[in-house]
Amino acid sequence: MKAAKTLIVIAGPTAVGKTALSIAVAQHFKTAIISADSRQCYQEMTIGTAKPSPEELLAVPHYFINSHSIEEALNAGTYEREALAYCEAIFSLQDVAVLCGGTGLYIKALCEGIDEMPAVDKAIEQQIQKSYEEQGLAWLQEAIAAKDPAFFAQAEQQNHSRLIRALAFMETNGVSIMNYRSGVVKKRPFKIIKIALDLPRETLYERIDRRVDIMMEQGLMAEITALYPYRELKNLQTVGYKEFYEMGEWPLSEARIADALVKVKQHSRNYAKRQLTWFRKDPEFKWFRPDDLIAILDYIQQEQQQ
Repeated sequence: MKAAKTLIVIAGPTAVGKTALSIAVAQHFKTAIISADSRQCYQEMTIGTAKPSPEELLAVPHYFINSHSIEEALNAGTYEREALAYCEAIFSLQDVAVLCGGTGLYIKALCEGIDEMPAVDKAIEQQIQKSYEEQGLAWLQEAIAAKDPAFFAQAEQQNHSRLIRALAFMETNGVSIMNYRSGVVKKRPFKIIKIALDLPRETLYERIDRRVDIMMEQGLMAEITALYPYRELKNLQTVGYKEFYEMGEWPLSEARIADALVKVKQHSRNYAKRQLTWFRKDPEFKWFRPDDLIAILDYIQQEQQQ
């Protein structure tokens, strides 16, 4: 890959409008999109992950959408390797590639690299996951605070997935995962332009609530029911699915479905706040409204010329 190649990153919170904007940008540059969403890659999870529609997938080539099974264990290191290969494939044909998604760690992995670290014992991780499901977030927070206070002090303390992995890492390897975080940014053989999208909070929250309602209209309950046998998988311990599985006796009553929907909307809003916090920590992001395509294209052109 030549240094003249450019990766345009389009990030932001859930439901802000990343998909439509990224398609418009990709069409402008006649190129392809690499997804940076840690759940849209799973073939079996479609409605609840708000994947691009079949029409949108046909409009622009997409990578890392419907590329894996929910039974596959992926992480940021896996993503880094696969996404770099996607970049190489796109850059063999085009000068620009578009990266679109809201999984901050995946975006960081592609742009900056992830440190190599020892493996985690899957049996230990599964046992911690089970204990978390039985005893809740407070138990998990206390466990990691006691065994790895250095990690806990800087962690997203509401992010159970990260806490579970850090605790499993400590119990597997006897040292903190922090010992394997060098902070060294890997040099990529392409230019990176980072764009983040945001809306006024009230507008964003209305979009989140409406998106959940649309998912239900599209058949979310049928998808969740079909995946019920796999509910213990880590990949289904995610917003939009876990709220239904945590409701108890199956099939769910209308009242329990309604209760789960309230939780999905609340947890989606909470997730959006965490995403915004993550992206705002990176000063390289330039912020725009999702409907400001002309200004975004102007900014990309200016950055490419530097």
